Amino acid sequence: MPPSDFAKANLDEVVDKLTMEEAISLIAGVGFWHTAAVERLGVPAVKTSDGPNGVRGNHFFMSTPAKCLPSATALGATFDTELIEKIGRDLLGPEAKAKATSILLAPTCNIQRNPLGGRSFESFSEDPYLSGMIAAAYVKGVQAAGIGTAIKHFTSNDKENDRMAYDSIMSDRALREIYLMPFMLAEKYAKPWSYMTAYNRLNGTHVSENPYVLQRILRGEWGFQGMTMSDWFGIYSIDLSINAGLDLEMPGTNKWRSLDLVSRSIGSRKITLRTVKERARKVLELVQRCAKESPECLDGDGIERTLNDPSHEAMMRQVASESIVLLKNQTNLLPLDPKSLKRIAIVGGNAQAVIVSGGGSAALKPSYFVSPYQGLVDALKQSNPDVQIDFCEGARTYMNLPTLERMLMTSKDGKGDEGWTAEWYTHENDESMKSLDKPLEGKSRFVDETRIFISTSYPEELTRRWTLKLKGWSKPQEKDEEWEFGLTSAGRAKLFIDGQLVIDNWTTQHRGDAFFGQGSIEDKGTFTLKSGVAHQVEVVYCNVRAPAPKDGDPDELVMDSNPGVRLGGAPVVDPDTLMSTAVSVAKDADAVIAIVGLNADWETEGNDRTTLALPGRTNELVNKVAEANKNTIVIVQSGSAVLTPWADSVPSVLHAWYLGNATGTAIADVVFGKVNPCGKMSMTFPKREEDLPTYGHFGSEGGKVRYAEDLYVGYKHYHHRKIAPQWAFGHGLSYTTFSFSSLAFSTPTLSPEKKEISLKATLKITNTGKVAGSEVLQFYVGLPPNPEEKEISHPLLQLRAFVKVKDLKPGEEREVGVTMDKYALSWWDEGRPGWNMGKGCWVVDKGTYKVKVGTSSEDFKLEGDVKVEKGFEWNGL
Repeated sequence: MPPSDFAKANLDEVVDKLTMEEAISLIAGVGFWHTAAVERLGVPAVKTSDGPNGVRGNHFFMSTPAKCLPSATALGATFDTELIEKIGRDLLGPEAKAKATSILLAPTCNIQRNPLGGRSFESFSEDPYLSGMIAAAYVKGVQAAGIGTAIKHFTSNDKENDRMAYDSIMSDRALREIYLMPFMLAEKYAKPWSYMTAYNRLNGTHVSENPYVLQRILRGEWGFQGMTMSDWFGIYSIDLSINAGLDLEMPGTNKWRSLDLVSRSIGSRKITLRTVKERARKVLELVQRCAKESPECLDGDGIERTLNDPSHEAMMRQVASESIVLLKNQTNLLPLDPKSLKRIAIVGGNAQAVIVSGGGSAALKPSYFVSPYQGLVDALKQSNPDVQIDFCEGARTYMNLPTLERMLMTSKDGKGDEGWTAEWYTHENDESMKSLDKPLEGKSRFVDETRIFISTSYPEELTRRWTLKLKGWSKPQEKDEEWEFGLTSAGRAKLFIDGQLVIDNWTTQHRGDAFFGQGSIEDKGTFTLKSGVAHQVEVVYCNVRAPAPKDGDPDELVMDSNPGVRLGGAPVVDPDTLMSTAVSVAKDADAVIAIVGLNADWETEGNDRTTLALPGRTNELVNKVAEANKNTIVIVQSGSAVLTPWADSVPSVLHAWYLGNATGTAIADVVFGKVNPCGKMSMTFPKREEDLPTYGHFGSEGGKVRYAEDLYVGYKHYHHRKIAPQWAFGHGLSYTTFSFSSLAFSTPTLSPEKKEISLKATLKITNTGKVAGSEVLQFYVGLPPNPEEKEISHPLLQLRAFVKVKDLKPGEEREVGVTMDKYALSWWDEGRPGWNMGKGCWVVDKGTYKVKVGTSSEDFKLEGDVKVEKGFEWNGL
């Protein structure tokens, strides 16, 4: 019978029939991405896949190309729950089905506590309300398509260094109001099918072993009925996680929940078979739901496919362009009129680079990609074929040398494909380092990438230690040119060009952060490529890490789940010459577009950034071209905050995040006015690092991370300390202007028996400019003093509602409104007896609430007071 027939199974009977061995098998994954099947009882396996900004499928190595959405911070910047829900339903859902995926490991809705966090780009915002409402829309959309979500990382996983060990130490109030709130809102409004736990500890206990979070809050207070799973390798015990309520361990390699270990734990009464079956039942419930909602994912052939749907490309372009934030447009330089330009200069290290997303689990191979440079050039040439376009990189922005997919060929005569060929070699035995001369038969394959994270995608026939040889030919150059190459490996590797050893990353290594913390730093070497010559390029890689005696680490670890090798390269250039050339082309242009920022090397899972500064000589480049040409537009690409010390020196600034496949077309749409920008900053950009709320206590000190800023995260800190940000949370300009009037509030409707309150706010907005545009109205609430505890402090203002007014025509006036409920007026009192006689409950105080309506957290247009005559306490959702 087809696997989807499990949709009709009687789960009580299935659970009753489970043997101990079968029950144990269900509470841990199989391989890297699947749950376990129980064929005897008709239980199928279901497949998971990374998210959060697309559906990669089962392979990091030579993955099936897919749509890559803009980074989560960009999605947050849309402030558009309708659009995000549509993307989830109409794009991510079909993408998941094309990959035979039943569960998308997304969305990430941790808090932007500090932009230095390596995965900050994966989380929607610094604000818990915006994060929660965007997350709810994402979940609702994906699940409406019949695909389950695993909302993550539950909870307080807000940095990467020491991520499996550090202890997030915070007040219960901060936990509730800031770090749990996005999940709470998603649970209230969207009901995720599953939750993925965070790696870290929370107030002393790993979250995957934390009954307070998993049992009392998630299941007890919120009434969650779905399944909980660990992050990959995020379980550190057998009995503790099982007894705490963690249903599924992922992945199924190197797992704790083996038959031997779990059965021994049952035998020693550390756990009971009853508890194991309770966990197994939650897995079965999820599997059955997948069978009901998306049977095609279980009954199909399992082959991963790439969707080529024009409507998807249109959605990608829309969401990317609507996330772009116009930070400054002092002289109305933007939008540019292509027809009026005779000469334009494009500079910057990000202009021609392939920058799709941040790094780590969020990364995927885009099914298509348009660079900023290409998008701008295509749009210019379409409107003005005679325009002269000059380009110069000016200052390099990469951390590691760019990958070389487009420089290599599979044949010397140039008739092959772009890429190279891989051959796998077994060793004489599991411990031998000597490779055989003959590769595995039938295992030679074409490879179109030079960042090769193999993960577990290698042939099963290999011995424990194996070798991979990658061979290709360089495309002939127009002139003799010295190149610098870089080689990084999780394992060991050598680079040969024309048989000459150029880089030895084999004999000894220095440990680095690549490949989820398992790789070496990049070793470099130079080689002169001759004019008109196709040089043979060969990398020899072995999955055994080389010793690092200089670092005091002689470990020769065998890489079984994290093997990888990366080859990059670029021509050797004089930085001063590069800079002066960029300034020279800028001087003679009608306008300059400088495209700068970060990439997936700087912002990635596995390690945190060390500075908010833009890389290399980027700031110098911006200052010099702006001095050379007063018509300079700066476009910044990053997934989280960077410092922009030149902000006062340039007339126009756009923040473009990481925009996925449609990067260049979306940027061009905004620059040339096809799209009127309507994005809003989903986080605060400070003027200096010292202004960050977490400055001085962001790192893991002896395994402890102290959340000393407490409630004052993001813009709340800037309000509290009266610090002016560079770019405020919620800020974003338009090519038109708006006026606001007639703010009015309804009398709050109180329902004490339902523990609910309702408040409606309305106002009028008018487009006072000359083009149609959209605006986001943001409602911030200031809580009154507590009648009993005058010492209780609250943030000055907190975002509690927003509405996006779309496509307002010139001169058009529209009345808009929002309804705020108890979430808008509540705070967590950790001192009162609350749920189940424990400590803590939500409180709505009687008193006068200040409501301010604005277009950012620093720019308020209207305000008013709302009086609540009677307060109340509540718990749950």
